[in-house]
Amino acid sequence: MRDLDLNQIRSEYLKFFESKNHMVLKSFPLVPQDKSDKSLLLINAGMAPLKKYFTGEKKMKKNRATSSQRCIRTGDIEEVGKTQRHGTFFEMLGNFSFGDYFKNEAIAWAWEFLTEVLEIPEDILWVSVYEKDDEAFEIWNKKIGVPAEKIVKLGKEDNFWELEQGPCGPCSEIYIDRGDKYACDNPDCKPGCECDRFMEVWNLVFTQFNKDAEGNYNRLEHPNIDTGMGLERIALILEGADNIFEIGLLKDIIHKIEELSNKKYNVDEKVDQSIRIITDHSRAMTFLIYDGVIPSNEGRGYVLRRLIRRAARHGKLLGINNHFLTDISKVVMEAYKSEYPELLEEQDRILKIIDAEECKFQETIEQGLNILQKMIDEAKENNKNTISGEDSFKLYDTYGFPIDLTLEILEEQGFTTSIDDFNENMKQQKLRSKNARNIDEIGWSGNDNSIIKNLSETKFLGYDKLNTEATIENIFLNDDEEKVISSGEKGIIVLSESTFYGESGGQVGDKGIIESKNGKAIVLDTQKNKNNAILHYVEMVEGTLSVDEKVEAKVDLQNRRDTMKNHTATHLLHKALKSVIGDHVNQAGSYVDSKRLRFDITHFEAISKDDLSKIEKIVNEKISLGLPVNSNEMSYKESEELGAIGLFEDKYKDKVRVVSIGDKYSQELCGGTHVQTTSDIQMFKIISESSVAAGVRRIEAITGREVYNYINNKDLLLTEISSTLKSKQSDIINRIEFILAENKNLEKEIKNIKSNDVKKDLENIINSAKTIDAFKVVTHNYNGLDMNTLREIADTIKNKISSGVVVLSNITDDNKVNFVAAVSKDVIDKNIFAGNVVREVAKLTGGNGGGRKDFAAAGGKDATKVPTALESVYQIVESMLK
Repeated sequence: MRDLDLNQIRSEYLKFFESKNHMVLKSFPLVPQDKSDKSLLLINAGMAPLKKYFTGEKKMKKNRATSSQRCIRTGDIEEVGKTQRHGTFFEMLGNFSFGDYFKNEAIAWAWEFLTEVLEIPEDILWVSVYEKDDEAFEIWNKKIGVPAEKIVKLGKEDNFWELEQGPCGPCSEIYIDRGDKYACDNPDCKPGCECDRFMEVWNLVFTQFNKDAEGNYNRLEHPNIDTGMGLERIALILEGADNIFEIGLLKDIIHKIEELSNKKYNVDEKVDQSIRIITDHSRAMTFLIYDGVIPSNEGRGYVLRRLIRRAARHGKLLGINNHFLTDISKVVMEAYKSEYPELLEEQDRILKIIDAEECKFQETIEQGLNILQKMIDEAKENNKNTISGEDSFKLYDTYGFPIDLTLEILEEQGFTTSIDDFNENMKQQKLRSKNARNIDEIGWSGNDNSIIKNLSETKFLGYDKLNTEATIENIFLNDDEEKVISSGEKGIIVLSESTFYGESGGQVGDKGIIESKNGKAIVLDTQKNKNNAILHYVEMVEGTLSVDEKVEAKVDLQNRRDTMKNHTATHLLHKALKSVIGDHVNQAGSYVDSKRLRFDITHFEAISKDDLSKIEKIVNEKISLGLPVNSNEMSYKESEELGAIGLFEDKYKDKVRVVSIGDKYSQELCGGTHVQTTSDIQMFKIISESSVAAGVRRIEAITGREVYNYINNKDLLLTEISSTLKSKQSDIINRIEFILAENKNLEKEIKNIKSNDVKKDLENIINSAKTIDAFKVVTHNYNGLDMNTLREIADTIKNKISSGVVVLSNITDDNKVNFVAAVSKDVIDKNIFAGNVVREVAKLTGGNGGGRKDFAAAGGKDATKVPTALESVYQIVESMLK
């Protein structure tokens, strides 16, 4: 066998299939780029980003491709570290045929690469095939020459490859016999056995079907080839390593962990588990962040948060008390820089996000571990080995402590929790926080009409002009194709050619008029189907329009101009954001119409007011310079050489459109409509900056006439304020500050009056106390106090009675309920704690809370139950005494 490391194997593989006329693909990002495919959270196989090429919906320049695809699989995350073969991050070598070659070539080339390029001896290679795939068996046996006794037939569970939905089919796997050292006691051991002797290294999938969402297998018109070989696994074989964690590329990562922890690998199994977890997770987190994932509590962000926090915790188990994950990530970048030099270019961003999450987890874990340990200790005292699902959820919901970490720690101490109860609590929380979504739809859209879906491309003339003469080719009313549309009817008109822009790329569709001597229709919206047929959504206002009739199509000039201003402004904004915030900023979505623009970006924190001012200033400076805006069609490779920004999938289009501003100031792949010079935009104003999702910020802005309206409205508001305050506009701030100071003084006076009135009643309240076991229990309800005053009163009463329990409630002006409890030291010695008392009292009003042994606070929900809750204090204290 050849002596090659992981990076060399990857290079040899891609070169080999390039020599077989395959198009070499750069690894797709871990985040699926096809927004319409909801079946995958993260890319988990080499073929996953290529689904639409397999189904024929998209085409590449060649019908053959090869790649080394980075992948994430988290299904076995709990097993990572415990075994020597489970990992979350890996690279999958693959060669693919999109209706080109099939089983003969795929099998022959796989054998050639393993035996001739990698020089793996034939006598240690075994093969498995799907039990019903006689064709594959014959090729291996008759054409390749593999003995029948070394070809194992396996069932669907082992040799039929499929995702949740999409391309799938029977497969043939290639195994390497690692020898007796890894064998079990079964004398008939062969591929399919659970032992480690036979390691599967390559899976050849003969994609003959497409599995739909209902689970049906539909035969593909052109069968495909999808193969996958684990890069780490084949490196393990060539390097003679015991497991994937001991291949050369990962040794530097392990050495760094050893250095930071002063622990050695391969000495203690518990230590080894932690080192393996950190080694695996550090690679996954580095690549996930590079691909734009930000830590959050859901979706991909939760996967990343879970990996970072799991690695951080195992660092603590190794005795690493400082932040260390950024040091490990740097080693990962160095190890992978030959294939992924872009990691080093994004190093600052990646490390900043890892460090921020590790800091956040440091706070969470200290608090959460203490609370969880108390729960465990209390359970032990009660001879239990479980904590409730409600408590597990509270740890997650209130303190941000991950449920998987709770489960892991409980397992280590022989405890369990009810995951069903946890999930039910989670479900209820989501129902409570769910916001209603209002979706505007066009009722006559014809979205389910197969004719509309399959209409061919309409020639678009709208880049150069706004009006044109055309012929009506199709009319649709309520999903039915018709010959005529009459006054008062709504429908869809398709023209032979059009100047109307169909909504795409975040830019809304054009509005305008389609008319002839016989009738007139208002175009309310313009859309496109998958083939770029332009669909004009119209309402007839006069006469009739008919198929084959000549018409004049006129785009609403002012609406289009305003929309173009906003669209070009998004390009200037994108460039300014990268200049001020950093190159890691990427577009995550946009919306452009005639009134405003909305621009979403990947960024992990709020943009400061100072930075927003800088961004706004840069955009307006570029507007004032009157930079020319040009668009050109070219190949993707040419656009790449120019440095144009664009979507990854644009790489496989024959032609792309590049919009350039100035002398290479901004260059982006874009099919939208734009102004001729930046001065046409007139002015740019940022209206708001906010969070729309974990790791995604949204900027809303206006341009042109809307900025003028905005300034006018602000001026009117300022005039009204100055009139109300009876002050000059130049003196408004001073006037407001004076009023606020005056109000503050009045509030202070009112508070003092209230506080003095309350304290006058203290003796009466104390005299009403009940005595339990030689100490006093004082309860009382107040109305309209603030929490500080409530605390002061509780402390005052506790000091006056010397020995006892004080529980006070307060119902605020907006009907919210607050509780405080104070307990003297001698009563604490009797195991009566303020936190426990106030928690039980608050529960009776639908609330919760807790705190120290001597003082605690809680909140309630139902003010009507406060009297009952206070009355229960005596029983609660007595039960605690018992």
